[in-house]
Amino acid sequence: MVSQQSGHPSDQEPDQWQKDLNPDPMAGQNHGVETTQEDVYDLTAYDLEELHDRLADFTKDELKKIPVLKVGTRLQQGATYINLNDPLREEFTGMGDMSAENNNLIIPKNKVGYELWNRLISS
Repeated sequence: MVSQQSGHPSDQEPDQWQKDLNPDPMAGQNHGVETTQEDVYDLTAYDLEELHDRLADFTKDELKKIPVLKVGTRLQQGATYINLNDPLREEFTGMGDMSAENNNLIIPKNKVGYELWNRLISS
């Protein structure tokens, strides 16, 4: 008599439902090919006209020092960010499965000087 043992971790073939249950199995992982700074930033606050009124207290040079993450960029686990589209501008901690979305303007704390950062979160 042959016993069938399906669904065990030692299976070599993936389960037929695995892709449905876990469409992005590497989400949240902090290993693999690292991106360079040029890969995740293509705009600054200066480049976005919509921010000029909201950040009227900042000079052009200061706005150029505030990088905005590209849409789709995965946030770094444990890093601190703010979303300039959030009216409260509260700091939040990135999780490995989070990414910048279309309606967000995500600014990473580690890429902005502390004086600019403090003004961003208090204005």
